[in-house]
Amino acid sequence: MEFETRAIHAGQEPDPATGAIITPIYQTSTFVQEAVGVHKGYDYARVANPTRTALEEALASLEGATHGLAYGSGLGATTTIMHLVDPGQRVVLIADVYGGVYRMTSQVYEPKGYHFTYVPAEEFDDNLSSYLGDDVAVVWVETPSNPLLNVVDIRKAADAAHAVGAALVVDNTFASPYLQQPLELGADLVVHSTTKYLGGHSDVVGGFIGTNDEGLAERLRFLQKSLGAVPGPFDSWLVLRGLKTLAVRMRQHCENGRAVAAFLEEHPAVERVLYPGLASHPNHEVARRQMRDFGGMVSFLLESEEEAVAMVARTKLFQLAESLGGVESLIEHPARMTHASTADAPFAAPRNLVRLSVGIEAESDLLADLELALAQTPARVTSASA
Repeated sequence: MEFETRAIHAGQEPDPATGAIITPIYQTSTFVQEAVGVHKGYDYARVANPTRTALEEALASLEGATHGLAYGSGLGATTTIMHLVDPGQRVVLIADVYGGVYRMTSQVYEPKGYHFTYVPAEEFDDNLSSYLGDDVAVVWVETPSNPLLNVVDIRKAADAAHAVGAALVVDNTFASPYLQQPLELGADLVVHSTTKYLGGHSDVVGGFIGTNDEGLAERLRFLQKSLGAVPGPFDSWLVLRGLKTLAVRMRQHCENGRAVAAFLEEHPAVERVLYPGLASHPNHEVARRQMRDFGGMVSFLLESEEEAVAMVARTKLFQLAESLGGVESLIEHPARMTHASTADAPFAAPRNLVRLSVGIEAESDLLADLELALAQTPARVTSASA
């Protein structure tokens, strides 16, 4: 079956008891057993719940995974993966990693004896192996990355990681499984914040891990049960509902994202636009090769931090808020918002960076909103105009 069909039907058969076409919300914490140890596949909802099972099967299908595990948040999924790493081992990450992941690695795990190396995106494709060794347990990639929209060649990263016996984890949140399939490109684990494009309506928080590795899946299932970072049945149901329209939403996100990026690239107040779909993006060809389309996330640089902070407060349709991937357009200043925890890191988000989550509103309205907000931003000074 094609992606759009699986998003609606995989793991979501009509309820056998009632014929309900939509997976029910099994809002229960425990399940009656016929005898000691004899039950219908469920005994306690932290271990498994039918609504969560439907979500895990659906998402696994969309990612081309044989195993899927749902979590209470993207960071809950990330924490679980970190339990695959032992103290003294090392994790190698793309440098412009999500601020919440950096907060976790630097403030939670480093004090416990874990080691982390952050590799600049421009070195990942051709020089990653020089950062790796036998002590590396995990290579962690975001592609496109948050918030600089860097793109990593997943196949190259997988080959480099596997050469030293490490597992490659790809955070596929920005792309969604509709645009990119990391497991097909050699990744061992794919991770999502389902809060974003998968849920798609800014009304749920969740996470997901998919894998085709039986050993990793068995260990992750044990950790999921033992650590308890699981989603409730209603949250699982909300993500399931979002999946049904994922393909059509992503097509509109991409169309609007391309239009916004092209508009910004021509605007005199904008210093630089970061969007994989632009020919000016340094890894545009890699993105074309491994992505179906280029997504709805667009970042750009203004002349100064002051202009960036002022500009994000002037939009009307683009709401000033953290998060991304909902049907509504959002705007934020990463250095002071989502990536404030990286302020003292050598790879801190640029102070003059603005990040957009381009929604599915009418393109003309979005461009008009940005035009008005940028109209009060001084055109940048160039050598030609100085």
